[in-house]
Amino acid sequence: MHFTPTSSSWLNLVERVFGDLTAKQIRRGVFRSVPELIAAIAAYMAQRNAKPTPLVWTKTAQEILAKVNRAKRALDKTRTA
Repeated sequence: MHFTPTSSSWLNLVERVFGDLTAKQIRRGVFRSVPELIAAIAAYMAQRNAKPTPLVWTKTAQEILAKVNRAKRALDKTRTA
């Protein structure tokens, strides 16, 4: 089982990659064709993946679950108010 906290979804990491790709490669380039754009994206990803860094969780499962439970209690209070 793998717990993914809603406040730090793995999708945020995917969005970060696309944001970096856009900011560092696509906005700076001029692409005269789709194959040129694809080549630029592939070159950027190859350079980025040359020195990968693993994601290191900084919270324990217990800390994450405590935060989720606090958020649930807060949400429940707003629903009953």
